[in-house]
Amino acid sequence: MTARVEASGGGLPGAVAAEWTKFWSVRATWWCLAAGTALMLGYGTLSAIAQRIGDQPQSAHTIALGGGFYLTQFAVIALATLFVTSEYAAGGIRSTLLWTPIRSRVVLAKAAVLVPALFAYGVLLSCVGMALASAVMNGHGRPTSFEAGFTTASGMGGYFALLGLLCTGIGWALRSAAGTVVSVFVLLVPVPLIVASVGAPEAVPYFPGMAGVNAMVQAGKPNPITMTAAPYAPWIGLLICAAWAATALVAGGAVLRRRDA
Repeated sequence: MTARVEASGGGLPGAVAAEWTKFWSVRATWWCLAAGTALMLGYGTLSAIAQRIGDQPQSAHTIALGGGFYLTQFAVIALATLFVTSEYAAGGIRSTLLWTPIRSRVVLAKAAVLVPALFAYGVLLSCVGMALASAVMNGHGRPTSFEAGFTTASGMGGYFALLGLLCTGIGWALRSAAGTVVSVFVLLVPVPLIVASVGAPEAVPYFPGMAGVNAMVQAGKPNPITMTAAPYAPWIGLLICAAWAATALVAGGAVLRRRDA
């Protein structure tokens, strides 16, 4: 009589647990999070000081938004990119795929780890940035309403989470940290500028970077990057970012399934 032994702790939950452990156990994660925080604090402090002596008043939430878009998002890009590509650089991807042979499950597990971590990071960091800017401005600049602050915080959290998924999708496809970072940077900044310069400015809000910014601004209000109002509500901006992220994940997952590690 043969005894039947059932494995426990595997499947998608086991893969997520393994990726969660890997994510928080490497120094690169903490360095990227610390760098992003330092960039936000530095930008928030300097911008708030400028409100005390300048003639172009801003609100605390627009300062936090600027810090997230101009600086902190690049720390998020580095973090999400390394989460995938470092395994190829060190050869750890072979062990990962040996432990989790269903490759789509690996993609989903890494995504499941990044989304809550980066969402919480974006929300917390935007709140810290707004609090710091308000304290340093000390009554100068423009006021920030609860609705504006909530939109910026939730929008930044959602944008960072979806930006991380976009980076992992491209990382799975390219398997190169440098290639992924350059590709994401070009998609976020130069491509929308080129599209606008060739006579299609109405397409710019539908690129992931601008859609993410518009997700942090109240409906009908101009965002501080382009100084124009978005043609859609903030939640639509997150849906646009989600569409870009989903496309990248599908493409990256297809490459992972078809190519050897």
